[in-house]
Amino acid sequence: MNALNNEVFDSFYAINKAIFRLVKSDADRIGVTVVQLKVLHHISTCPNIGLGELAEHLRLTNSTVSGVIDRLVHNGLIDRVTSPQDRRAISLQLTERGKKKLDELIQSSVFVEKINKIMQLPKEDTQRLLQMHKTILEVLMIKED
Repeated sequence: MNALNNEVFDSFYAINKAIFRLVKSDADRIGVTVVQLKVLHHISTCPNIGLGELAEHLRLTNSTVSGVIDRLVHNGLIDRVTSPQDRRAISLQLTERGKKKLDELIQSSVFVEKINKIMQLPKEDTQRLLQMHKTILEVLMIKED
C-alpha cells in the first residue's frame, strides 16, 4: 500500500482539518486569528509567561510570537508587564477585556463542546488513544544529532 495513500494518513489529515475548522470558527467569532487565540488561551493558563517560553510552547519563533503579541496589545487583549526585580524581563498577562473575550468564547465554543463529547469516551479508550498518539509521534519525530 502506498504510504501517502492510506487510511491512517487520511484519518489524521481529516481530524486535523476538522479541529482547525472548529478553532478557526471560534477565533473568527471573537475577531482574532487562530494563533492569536492560542496565545490568549496559553497566557490565560500561564499568566506572567515570558515571550521566549510562550514561543517555545507554541513551537514558533520569538519574532513571530512578538508580532502576534504586538497585535494583541494593540487590540487591548493583553499587557506586557515589566518585572520590578528585573526591568529587562517582560511578562504577558490578559487584560480584563482579553479575559472577558476568552470567557465569552469558552461559553459558546463549538470546539469545547466537541472536545467535551470526546472526553466522555471510556477512560480506557482515551488512555489507549493517547498511548498510540505517543507511539506515532515517536516514530514521526526527526532525531536531532
